[in-house]
Amino acid sequence: MIAVSKTKPLEELQKAYDCGVRDFGENKVQEILKKAPAMPADARFHMIGHLQRNKVRQVLPYVTMIHSVDSVRLALEIQREAQRANRAIDILLEINVAGEESKFGFSPEEVMDALSEIRDFSNVHVCGLMTIAPFVENSEENRPIFKKLFQLCVDIKRKNIDNSSMAVLSMGMTGDYVVAVEEGATMVRVGTGIFGAR
Repeated sequence: MIAVSKTKPLEELQKAYDCGVRDFGENKVQEILKKAPAMPADARFHMIGHLQRNKVRQVLPYVTMIHSVDSVRLALEIQREAQRANRAIDILLEINVAGEESKFGFSPEEVMDALSEIRDFSNVHVCGLMTIAPFVENSEENRPIFKKLFQLCVDIKRKNIDNSSMAVLSMGMTGDYVVAVEEGATMVRVGTGIFGAR
């Protein structure tokens, strides 16, 4: 479980940490830069929001995983900066399953081509896929979205592509994480359910 701590003050992250939370999700680079150094060393930060290529160098020292890789160009920039820093970084490819114009991400049809380019990046490891499902009143409406992402993950895994393990499926938030888990999520991003309404 990723505790989505965006916009929340450090004191609230510390309270969650004291209750056993170790994985925190942030949408903005500047929040990670401020919070990560102030938290205990075993707190892990995940970049879950849209990441601009010019911010990769700043955020890389502080993140465990980047969930929101939405282009090969971004993956290449992460590769360059990770190589420069002499480290490897775990990433997820963001998939716009619902095809929403307001959302970032690869279409399901673009993923294989992207993986065929990223497979040669020595300092980047594709651990799986991520999606942000539409906001709905009834979480059941998102079940087909989660099913489709799970099936895409299975299809990719069968192809045994170098440099991609497909061990992680990051999908589901406070309103629909139960359905997401039923459909195969291995990571859920819960903010309101932990920290309350923003």
